[in-house]
Amino acid sequence: MAQIGCSGQSITAPSIKTSSFIRGLDLIASGLGLMLLAPLFLVIGLVIKWTSVGPVLYKAARVGKDGRLFNLYKFRSMCLNADQQGPGITTKDDPRITPVGRLLRRTKLDELPQLINVLRGEMSLVGPRPEDPRYVALYTPVQRQVLTVRPGITSRASLYYRDEERLVGGDGWEEVYCKRILPHKLALDLEYLQQRTLWTDLTVILKTIASL
Repeated sequence: MAQIGCSGQSITAPSIKTSSFIRGLDLIASGLGLMLLAPLFLVIGLVIKWTSVGPVLYKAARVGKDGRLFNLYKFRSMCLNADQQGPGITTKDDPRITPVGRLLRRTKLDELPQLINVLRGEMSLVGPRPEDPRYVALYTPVQRQVLTVRPGITSRASLYYRDEERLVGGDGWEEVYCKRILPHKLALDLEYLQQRTLWTDLTVILKTIASL
């Protein structure tokens, strides 16, 4: 069924064939990625353990397809219990970030464990970035259309806001995020969904690799 996007154009779900190809790509890429990157995962895990107290992986509650909650996996880049010591969004010069975590975040290596989420079917390689439930509650009916697809590790919006943390700082960080950044990210995601194909997904993946 077609749905109306923020630009007034209809968002049509990909064909069964296209969806199958995208899911097949997700399974192959995430499976191979986890096997090939296993040594890197081990090194990063050991460094995190040696340099700070707490688990190697951080599980963040996020809203997925059809509004279902799931645990998003990341390498822990902040101090233990950081979510109880500050906002859900990481701000510029956030003191909760560990020295190793700052490097992981800058290189996006902290995102690699999300390949587990892709393999489990909770995420896709490409799709709207999964959001914290507290901010999903602010979505308009049009914006909630991003929840009709699996969230992704990367997207056009995440490439555009690759340095988002630099934009969020000061006392009014949440207003900036909720009123400016989040609506623009959702608009970019909805625009992408209007023209999504297997080839556009591959293009986003290649651009993400190039940006790293």
